Amino acid sequence: MITQTDVATAATAPTRWQDRTGRILMAITAAATLVPFVEGVTRLGDLPEDQILTEYWRTCAYLVFAGMWALLAVAPRKQRGMWELLLLHKIAVTVQAAFILDVPHAPLTLIADGLVSLTTIAGYVLCRGWYTWRRGALGPDDNR
Repeated sequence: MITQTDVATAATAPTRWQDRTGRILMAITAAATLVPFVEGVTRLGDLPEDQILTEYWRTCAYLVFAGMWALLAVAPRKQRGMWELLLLHKIAVTVQAAFILDVPHAPLTLIADGLVSLTTIAGYVLCRGWYTWRRGALGPDDNR
């Protein structure tokens, strides 16, 4: 039996192309995040001792972010809060970089984090990331 909720969900669910496009954007963003990870690993050996731990932590964080975007690419409507956490962080860093453009690396950070903010927003809209908060979204049915 089809319920009114089923009809409303079907009418607002992402189309196949929207879902696929959003997932591809998240996969590309995950892969792109591995570039600064590799770059960070190559820099660790040349750092002064007082900077190694901070830079190591920063470098490893790229793996965490890549993993978060990869999880969204695989199951965009099964990761409650993941979209919002990524957007909060990336938008906050982008805004901060915009305010301190005279600081070394701020323009590059503004561009890089601005781009991943945009791809994440696009993925969120295309995949209907807010559906994770609907009742039953994380249930046994396959409504990724």
